[in-house]
Amino acid sequence: MAGSLVRTLRRILAPVSRTRWFRRVGPKALPVAERILRRVTGGRLIVSGVLVPSLVLRSTGAKSGEPRSVELMYTPDGAGGAIVAGTSFARAQHPAWTANLAAHPDAEVVVRGRAYRVRADRIPEADRDAAWARIGRQWPGYRQYERDSGREVRLFRLTTDAEPSPFDGRL
Repeated sequence: MAGSLVRTLRRILAPVSRTRWFRRVGPKALPVAERILRRVTGGRLIVSGVLVPSLVLRSTGAKSGEPRSVELMYTPDGAGGAIVAGTSFARAQHPAWTANLAAHPDAEVVVRGRAYRVRADRIPEADRDAAWARIGRQWPGYRQYERDSGREVRLFRLTTDAEPSPFDGRL
């Protein structure tokens, strides 16, 4: 029952997430909501995690070398890893976290309140369509962010040695 409710909510909310209004409001409102929820739940819940698998990515700044954290939706890749997409609400600039992973591919994620070491690898051109198709099954129309941004969104596959993988499970 809960799974079908989540899928129904995704079908309803996915088109809203592609509107100009959401792209204008989301980058400002979601970080505030994430901070509030993080405080209230001790970091165990992420706003987007209500509808899609989500994680907190802890990486090293590409230029600063300082620790950085960002909340992201992920899509299980079906092989124990996860796909993350640098859509940045369809903005023209790549999000900083993608440069961080390119410079420092060893990172950490927090999934459902537990930390795991991961390795990030750019998804090669030959595998991009399959990765987008998998993401689209989870969040319909998400690739439209790439089309609207005017840039090729950076896609990464996160892998871990953790057993069981934190990325296995719900879509």
